[in-house]
Amino acid sequence: MINVEVKREGSESTSSAMRRFSRRMNASGIVRQVKSLKSQKRPLSAQKKKQAALKRLERTATYERLKKLGKIKNDRFRRR
Repeated sequence: MINVEVKREGSESTSSAMRRFSRRMNASGIVRQVKSLKSQKRPLSAQKKKQAALKRLERTATYERLKKLGKIKNDRFRRR
């Protein structure tokens, strides 16, 4: 991890020191790295993956059965 340090120089105002700090933080890439870590998700467990796959298969089978029975007339809402 990169440490960014800014010290006030002489009669420098707090706002200008904060502005320098912000610029150095952006230049170092820490902000971008932290934002990318914020949106990461934990990987699904094997059990969750299996359950999701079974749900998907069941939903597809139900859709196909309804389509075959004529309950679903047009597939303009189907996205493939």
